[in-house]
Amino acid sequence: MNQDELTALFKKVGARKPEGWARSQIEEGIPQLARFLFLRQAWAQVVRESDGKWIDAQIQNTDKRPDGPFAGTGLALRKLRARGATDEELTDLVRGMQVELLFQFCYLLEDPGAVEPEVKDIAWALVQVDNKGRLVGNIGGLHESVLETDPTGREMRPRGGAG
Repeated sequence: MNQDELTALFKKVGARKPEGWARSQIEEGIPQLARFLFLRQAWAQVVRESDGKWIDAQIQNTDKRPDGPFAGTGLALRKLRARGATDEELTDLVRGMQVELLFQFCYLLEDPGAVEPEVKDIAWALVQVDNKGRLVGNIGGLHESVLETDPTGREMRPRGGAG
């Protein structure tokens, strides 16, 4: 695939600055399409800032199963709303924490951190495979692109400015 075709594909799958992603893949040999697609799919799991329905869903799940897993989330959301927290504030808080976890998870794929000496040689990675499950290559440096793939384009900066 040449750079123009790859640029068109990046544009089709929703990348901002598709030329840069394509150029990096072609010139530097970095599997940018795989990186972008993984991060796009990961971001799809993050609460959308324009949708507060998740709050009601969490509270309803708690009402149905008050002793179930994650029931504390619904309880906390109900209490925070009762104390005047807006859906926008709750969404910004939860979204920020989810993205921080995504960043840390992506970083963990590169560096397992401080571990016991007996397991220092154990590592992990995200890899790209073909449609038959054969290894294509390592997908590295994901943490470096978490913020630039924020669907809002603001790289997790506050909406409408600070405050």
